[in-house]
Amino acid sequence: MKRVSLPLALLLIGIVSLSSIRAVAPERRFELLAESPKFWTLVDRDAKLTTVATGFGFTEGPVWDPAGFLYVSDEEINKIYRVYVSDGRKEEVVSLGDPDGNTYDREHHLLDCASVLRAIIQVEPDGKYKIPADRYQGKRFNSPNDVVIGPDGATYFTDPTLDLVKGEKQEIPFQGVYRLDSNGEVRLLTRDLTQPNGLAFSPDGKSFYVDDSEQRNIRVYGVMPDGSLSNGRIFGEELGGKGDGVPDGMKVDRNGNLYVTGPKGIWVWDPQGRHLGTIAMPEQPANLAWGDADYGTLYITATTTVYRLKAKAHGFVPYLSNSP
Repeated sequence: MKRVSLPLALLLIGIVSLSSIRAVAPERRFELLAESPKFWTLVDRDAKLTTVATGFGFTEGPVWDPAGFLYVSDEEINKIYRVYVSDGRKEEVVSLGDPDGNTYDREHHLLDCASVLRAIIQVEPDGKYKIPADRYQGKRFNSPNDVVIGPDGATYFTDPTLDLVKGEKQEIPFQGVYRLDSNGEVRLLTRDLTQPNGLAFSPDGKSFYVDDSEQRNIRVYGVMPDGSLSNGRIFGEELGGKGDGVPDGMKVDRNGNLYVTGPKGIWVWDPQGRHLGTIAMPEQPANLAWGDADYGTLYITATTTVYRLKAKAHGFVPYLSNSP
């Protein structure tokens, strides 16, 4: 047998190893994968995915502003940016440890889940912020993750331990979903979930959805007049392999269809819990938002990039009094 020199042997091993990795993890790309003909009533077969801006660390929490920009969190670079969709220009708003999900409230204030602060914060356009809530019954939150405005105008948010600061103590012995009212009162709605993450309301305000990143499922609850939840059940499951991604951010269109980030892309569900199809993404998405003048475009935060996809559907935007 011919002896192979050590450097050459190492090179060959590297080539074989790289080939094995590529065989196990094929390159990701954008695809529209229908599970039902109804999928094509929501997304055009020829829809194109375009890049708005790239070069981020890890993008999260997009919020559309009618002035033509998105607020975008970068969890690795630890900043919130304004990203202008016309040219991809970025403006730093605030430097903040591990910002996560965002929303506007009905007064057009930006609310952010500030993981390092373990708080819900209100951020002003000049970057100054205040803290409406950081505790439940005197104990610090774990790491607020995502936030939405309810049909009653209150703020609803999830509090998993996914981004609990290393070395800091978990003070609340569960991972909850909460309601914050205009008086600053924080009420626990459910502790059913292992790691609650994305959340959304149906357009009629009667159903509340929240996903569990650890269990890889989506739950749905009935919404009572006082904002409390009832009759929780499993709505759907988003199963996948290791590294494929898990249920995370979600949004709803005006007809009540759900768009939930999950393994390899965005899973689209109808209100009855049927998986209509998947928008496979070149990078793993964490969250999304409806934008443009008609709220007919999905802006998607996917790892290092903000993408744009024009849809046939139009978004339900909870913080608008009357969604256009």
